[in-house]
Amino acid sequence: MGNQVEKLTHLSYAEVPTSDPNGFDPDGGGDDDGPRIGVSYIFSNDDDDDQDGNLDHFPPGNHHHHPANHEEKPFDHQDELECAVFYREECVYERNVRDASAAHSAESLLNKCRPGDLLEFVATGQYPHWAVYVGDFQVVHLHRAEIKNNFLTDVSQGKPGRIVNGLYRYRALPPEVVVRNALDQVGARDRDLYWRNSECFAAWCRYGKREFKIGGEIRIGKQPYRLKLLFAEKKNHVLEFQSLEDVIMEKRRNDQIGKDAVMQELASHLSTTHEIKDDHLSID
Repeated sequence: MGNQVEKLTHLSYAEVPTSDPNGFDPDGGGDDDGPRIGVSYIFSNDDDDDQDGNLDHFPPGNHHHHPANHEEKPFDHQDELECAVFYREECVYERNVRDASAAHSAESLLNKCRPGDLLEFVATGQYPHWAVYVGDFQVVHLHRAEIKNNFLTDVSQGKPGRIVNGLYRYRALPPEVVVRNALDQVGARDRDLYWRNSECFAAWCRYGKREFKIGGEIRIGKQPYRLKLLFAEKKNHVLEFQSLEDVIMEKRRNDQIGKDAVMQELASHLSTTHEIKDDHLSID
């Protein structure tokens, strides 16, 4: 699997060893040498592989509607956390809840999809599941350590879905190339996989960037990526990471637990320094 890097994992912000949670040393006279919260730490293990096990029972040609899991809470986009990802000073990803595409039922989504589109299936309390629409009502996706080709309605598992072509700011490949990238990987599994989760795989198919692959970037101690969490107007928090892969894993964890839980974690971790200080953490 190439130069895969072993990561330290933490369950919450409170477990992250930093000199100060706001990224500056209150006793250091404003020196900027101290570490900042989130530097190259991932707070949980991804992914949606732990869910939707019923997909394993769907043969590729078995097209039928799968009812929603009645234990799932209705998806509430108000609990989504707005965020942006920066590589150095360039914004490479942005989720704005106010401008986000509405989530649709699988049947309705089929009428909107075009080959090469990226799809995201969402449910409260679960990791979002990404897939590439390849035409003929089918998608290709990474699930349970295997690249699979299934009908969209089966993959949705009753969850609402949406087209998310606009989240990443990279230049997309031509639709036919995106589809070919996805179909060429069908059947790959276990040690033949180069992606950490369904989002990394789907995004790689559309943009072709090695940064989405496991070990796709050399880690040399610098943290060129910043994940900016947007809680309210002029209130945000920034985490720094060594690779895009690391950022995606933390972003997905936030998607899974929801905005309120992230805010509670940060409030607990920042309690010794009062509230989130946007004047120290904002990005111009």
